[in-house]
Amino acid sequence: MLLVEYFNSQISVMQNLDFIARIIVSCLCGMCIGYERSRRLKEVGIRTHIIVCSAAALIMIVSKYGFLDLVDPSGNFLNGTRGADPARIAAQVVSGVSFLGAGTIFRHRNVVKGLTTAAGIWATAGIGLAIGAGLYWIGLFSTILLASIQVVTHKYAIGVDAYTNNFLDFLVDDTTQFQQTLEEFVSLMDAQILDYSISKESKKVTKYSVTLKTLQPITLEQLNRFISKHDEIQSASTSSYIK
Repeated sequence: MLLVEYFNSQISVMQNLDFIARIIVSCLCGMCIGYERSRRLKEVGIRTHIIVCSAAALIMIVSKYGFLDLVDPSGNFLNGTRGADPARIAAQVVSGVSFLGAGTIFRHRNVVKGLTTAAGIWATAGIGLAIGAGLYWIGLFSTILLASIQVVTHKYAIGVDAYTNNFLDFLVDDTTQFQQTLEEFVSLMDAQILDYSISKESKKVTKYSVTLKTLQPITLEQLNRFISKHDEIQSASTSSYIK
C-alpha cells in the first residue's frame, strides 16, 4: 500500500490525536510516580519514569493498531500477509532490546548509573516499531516529545535528578579527630551521606571513602580550602557523577 493511500484509508486524524493524548497522559502518570521517588532521593527520578511510561504506552498502541495495513479497506488480506503474525517479531524486539539496555547500567559504590540511558534505548526501540508498523505520526510525535523531555529535564532538573553524587577519599592520621571533621564537612556542603567505608592504609594512616549527594559538584578548590584547615588530613581526592 502506498504511503498516501495509507494516510487516507487506515488511521484518521482524530484517531492519531487520540493516540497522542494517550501518550501525554502516560507522561503525566510517569511524572507523578517519578516525583514521589525523587522526593525520597531514589536513583530513578522523574525523567526515567516519564520515558518508561510513555514508551510502554507507545508500544501498546503499536501492538493494538500497528497492523491495520495487513488488510485493505474492504477487509481482504494483502498479498503475502495471510497468516502472518507481525506481533510476534515486535514482542521479541521489546524483550530483546532489554539486554542492550542492561549493558548501559552499572554500579559504582552504591550509586547506580545508566538507568535513564537504558530507558531511552527501550523507548527508541518502541519508536522504531511504530515507524516500521506504519504509525508515522505517532512515531514522530513520540520522538519529538521524548527528545524535548530529555532536553528540558536536563536543563531544569527536579528532585533527585538535580543532585550530584560525589566520591571522596581521605587519608588521615587521626581517626578520632576526623569523625568530627567529616561531620563538619557534610554540614558545610549541605550533603547527604550515601556510602561510608574505612580501611587501614598503614599503622598510622587510615583511608575514608565517602559518597555524598549534593546539589552542586564538590570542587577541588572547595576540598583544598577545607583540608588546609585540618592538619589530620594528609590528602583528599574527589570525583563526581552528574545525571
